[in-house]
Amino acid sequence: MPSPPADPELRLAVTTNAETFARLRERLAPHGIAVDHVRADERTLRVDADPEGEFAGFDVGWVYPSRLMEGAVVDTHLGVPWVNGRDAVLGSRNKAGTLATLAAAGVPVPETRVVSNPVDDEAVLAAAAEVGYPVVVKPNSATRGVGVAKATDPDSLLGVTDYLDLVHDYRATGDKSFLLQEFLPDATDYRAMVVDGEYAGAVERRLPEGAVADGNWKHNVHRGAVAAGVDLDDDARDLVERAAAATGVPLVGVDLLESDGRLVVSETNARPTVDAAGKYRAGFDESLAALVRRTAQR
Repeated sequence: MPSPPADPELRLAVTTNAETFARLRERLAPHGIAVDHVRADERTLRVDADPEGEFAGFDVGWVYPSRLMEGAVVDTHLGVPWVNGRDAVLGSRNKAGTLATLAAAGVPVPETRVVSNPVDDEAVLAAAAEVGYPVVVKPNSATRGVGVAKATDPDSLLGVTDYLDLVHDYRATGDKSFLLQEFLPDATDYRAMVVDGEYAGAVERRLPEGAVADGNWKHNVHRGAVAAGVDLDDDARDLVERAAAATGVPLVGVDLLESDGRLVVSETNARPTVDAAGKYRAGFDESLAALVRRTAQR
């Protein structure tokens, strides 16, 4: 692993101390960019000062903290521009809003209904009948595949929505919406990375051997899927670039589903994981460094 630059031109704040942080530190060091961790959550924070100077000396931030309340304090103390700012993170987190934006731009998306709870059973069942069974029930603002379920008939659908009613009954629950989305059988699942509007590489998320036979269908890495580097064809590349342009997010992961010859964008992610170097096109590190430098000049 390259050592941090002795006299870096820029210092980049990253608020997640995980794989992305380690990979950014390694890959941006040769480009004169020092990457340091800024802890934004699961701690106490002074709101009136930075007495230890832990937030001082940064030039630019990577992605706005995922916990927006604590993030506002960290953002104020840092006082730097973000590659992906608060609006980008908020917009991407709203799956229904993103799908509406993509559809309005002519980007194909799965057949979807957004349900703003509480809604009576008849309305939910009518929406599901329009989408068609089996139907995927998906929290509007969750990540990593949390809370995603498949309902094969009205009884199983209402069983899922009963649990959502219990959760949404708690007054402090912020987002009370969920999606009803068509299930695409035997879909191939891709995550493409787009940097400054240009396709930069992709992975195919595959279930382990035998998982499908066991009834698994979610291609989520956090639930056991494996990400293998692939190179998308021209049509798919064009589609992910169109999706990125519609969202206006500088650094965005675009999720594609391909089923029965049909290719759709299922969602986008403004906090994408930076994967292993071999899963991106040549020049990816240079593109990241250029984006960080341009952001720092804002």
